[in-house]
Amino acid sequence: MNFYMQTGCIGMAYLENLQKMMEGEVPPPPNSQFLGISLVEAGEGLAVFEMEASDVMPNPMDTLHGGILCDISDAAMGCAFASTLPDNASYTTVELKLNFIKPVWNSKLRAVGKVIKKGNATGLVECQVYDSKDGLVAYATSTCIILTDEKSVGR
Repeated sequence: MNFYMQTGCIGMAYLENLQKMMEGEVPPPPNSQFLGISLVEAGEGLAVFEMEASDVMPNPMDTLHGGILCDISDAAMGCAFASTLPDNASYTTVELKLNFIKPVWNSKLRAVGKVIKKGNATGLVECQVYDSKDGLVAYATSTCIILTDEKSVGR
């Protein structure tokens, strides 16, 4: 059973669990703990995460590794989308695109994930990642597919 199933974090219950995560009642997923990604705001169709990018996360060019920006973006978009689902549903990402706007070294990052459009089967989500000076450092989009009934079991 995965982390989200263990904590009951699916559907509208997911939004409630996001609130509990911000209050410290529900632990964040292991990858967020490892990277120091913290949920700071959540609402229906919205999730905001923050983290400190530091000099222990560089790529070979000595700037923040792009995978870190992808991880915080994916967390923000996934939680924003999941917060819109009914209790009997789950989702999975079918496409993710990330544009790197400018390099990052040591900075507090803020990722704002928002649902752009949710249909009956799929949804489009975006994320803007800002540095500590409110400069846009990355822009991401994601397409998610909604899973219901037996397709959502074990997700």
